[in-house]
Amino acid sequence: MSLLRKGLAVAVFQCLLVLSLTAKLMYDRQTRPRVWVKTRPWDPSLPIRGRYLALQLTPDACAPYFQETNAKRVLFFVPEHLTELEKMRAPEIWAEVTIPRKGPPRPIRLGI
Repeated sequence: MSLLRKGLAVAVFQCLLVLSLTAKLMYDRQTRPRVWVKTRPWDPSLPIRGRYLALQLTPDACAPYFQETNAKRVLFFVPEHLTELEKMRAPEIWAEVTIPRKGPPRPIRLGI
């Protein structure tokens, strides 16, 4: 097998891996529950620093999916072209999250 074929095989495998993860996340977003949860800022001690908001979910005690979202921490990545980042300093920030079968909630979008 030539070096070019080996490289193409690895590239195809990597593309299939990324596409399968994308398909799983899109399937979860369509079939799993989506809820709005109140958040508060949280400052993680991570080695990466980028354009993201670190949020801790703080639902009401009587809210649906309280156990799955209470005190969970999520990172919401902010696109480069977003110019309204200053509006995110509102007193209340809400996040719409998908509740997967396993793992932490996955943020979809933010609301003020």
